[in-house]
Amino acid sequence: MDPATIRATLLAALHAIAPEVAPGEIAPDQPLRDQVDLDSMDFLNFLVRVHERLGVDVPEVDYAKLVTLDDFVAYLQARLG
Repeated sequence: MDPATIRATLLAALHAIAPEVAPGEIAPDQPLRDQVDLDSMDFLNFLVRVHERLGVDVPEVDYAKLVTLDDFVAYLQARLG
């Protein structure tokens, strides 16, 4: 799957959790949770939506690797092939 499709899927999942967030305002290289004020429950709900849409499980041990939108895209692209 190409990075643009992954990014669009992530932004749609994020918008479902935090509808007040404008996807165009997300800086891809800045901490995502800080930009959209995601608490731990919102973050888990976001990961559930990502799993539902892309079929990728993100183990808890990998959460610390997923800080920015770019981190998410690279992580998911590696798992989706």
